[in-house]
Amino acid sequence: MIPPDLFTHWPKVTMFALHYNSFTGSIPREIGKATKLRLLSLHTNNLAGVIPVEIGNLVGLEMLDLEKNSLSGWIPASVGNLTLLVIMILSFNDLTGLVPSEVGSMSSLQGLDLSNNKLEGELPATISSLKNLHDLDFSNNKFTGTIPSIGSRKLISAAFGNNNFVGSFPQKFCQITSLEILDLSSNKLLGELPNCLWDLHDLLFLDLSSNALTGDFQSIGSANLSYLEPLHLANNKFTGGFPTILKNCKKLVVLDIGENYFSGLIPSWIGLSLPSLRILRLRFNLFGGSIPSQLSQLSHLQLLDLASNHFTGPIHHLLANFSSMMKPQTEFNMSTSVHEEVLHLDEEIVYVDRINVNWKMKSYQFQGTIALMVGIDLSANSFSGEIPSEIANLQGVRFLNLSRNHLSGCIPENIGDLELLESFDCSWNELSGAIPSSISKLVFLSSLNLSNNHLSGEIPTGNQLQTLDDTSIYKNNFGLCGFPLSVACSNGSRTTETLDRSKKHDAEIETLYFYYSIIAGLGLGLWLWFGSLVLFRPWRSFLFCCVDRIQDRTMKGCRAFH
Repeated sequence: MIPPDLFTHWPKVTMFALHYNSFTGSIPREIGKATKLRLLSLHTNNLAGVIPVEIGNLVGLEMLDLEKNSLSGWIPASVGNLTLLVIMILSFNDLTGLVPSEVGSMSSLQGLDLSNNKLEGELPATISSLKNLHDLDFSNNKFTGTIPSIGSRKLISAAFGNNNFVGSFPQKFCQITSLEILDLSSNKLLGELPNCLWDLHDLLFLDLSSNALTGDFQSIGSANLSYLEPLHLANNKFTGGFPTILKNCKKLVVLDIGENYFSGLIPSWIGLSLPSLRILRLRFNLFGGSIPSQLSQLSHLQLLDLASNHFTGPIHHLLANFSSMMKPQTEFNMSTSVHEEVLHLDEEIVYVDRINVNWKMKSYQFQGTIALMVGIDLSANSFSGEIPSEIANLQGVRFLNLSRNHLSGCIPENIGDLELLESFDCSWNELSGAIPSSISKLVFLSSLNLSNNHLSGEIPTGNQLQTLDDTSIYKNNFGLCGFPLSVACSNGSRTTETLDRSKKHDAEIETLYFYYSIIAGLGLGLWLWFGSLVLFRPWRSFLFCCVDRIQDRTMKGCRAFH
């Protein structure tokens, strides 16, 4: 525990930092006696209890960081006395109740982080009085009402995600030209986006996903978001074609517009206009037509999700040039960072990207580790043709979902070259032939679904396949046999190769039978002819007479010639 005597005996202490330790107990009320404190950092400990009211006595305090503890109760109204406070970080605690309106009196505040608590109610309108705010984070709480007006024109980062805010998109954000990070995701915002949003030239990160926003992006025209890296618009009600406003977003790394009502074709300019794209997520929209070959020009693409649309045509040209999928990813975090100077120190605001991935037949949100995720999901479309053998070149792929299409032919023999593959789904297609034995080489495979096809032969065994004993992953393939199915292969454990040899042998026997039948027919015909001459004297006499006449005529002709 933090000894209360420290503050009694050291009333003139100016900096008190105990962060990254394992202190327990509560913050001593005696801390209010250290009135000379300018910096108080207790973050990343195991402190519990409430924030003491006496914290308001530290009128010279410039930085207060209590992040990552287990503090509970309300934020004391006495924080309004801290008019010299520049940074207040109370995130990742169990704080409850309302944000006190006295926060508006903290006129020097540049950074305010109350994220990841259990705070509720409406945010006080007095926040608009904070004219020096650079960084504001209210995300992951239970706030309601509308997002308050922001009075600062110096704001760089604003995060209100994962709350219950209502109303339309706040027009005030359009006036904050310094804005670089804006997160309004997972709220209940309605209506169309103002066109002025696309004029925020310095915007690096924009997340408006999981709201009820509407509008046709085709009517917006152009945008000048040349610095934008991630754009999240998923799970809204947007309409229109593929957003042409992205044509100038040369630095775009993540594009997630899934779960909307976008329609039409993927434009051919995507390959040249978005050269840095690493994640493309278009699932659950109304896109259709064939995939432009220019999509394969996205050499940095590592996650492609086109599931649940109306795409048609073959997929062979999709899998040729995704060079980033040909090797494992080594970068751990995919983040957006902003640097600024606070209290004469360089502060870095880091916003880690996140995205939902349909992984092993369930939906998961990957945050940070999305940088390691490599995969393709083309499920629930109308793709046709064969699975190209070139797919084995994508040796960094961790998941591959081609289910619910019209794919035909065989599973490529070299599928086992995808050494990192963990999830493979080709169910509900028209695939035929044997399951390649190389599939047993996939030592990381933990999710497999080949059901509802026309596959035949014995199911390969060995290695990781022995752990996949769920019979449903092979169901409705009436030609399959062997473990884990209850259908035994003929001759105990006859392999597909043996079955093929048997079929070839049967074909050879049929050919022999054909030739033997011809020979037998000729023999029978000859026997009927010559046998009748031997057995019937009148026929024999008639034949000999005919031969004699022919001979006589031949002799007369020869004498006449001479």
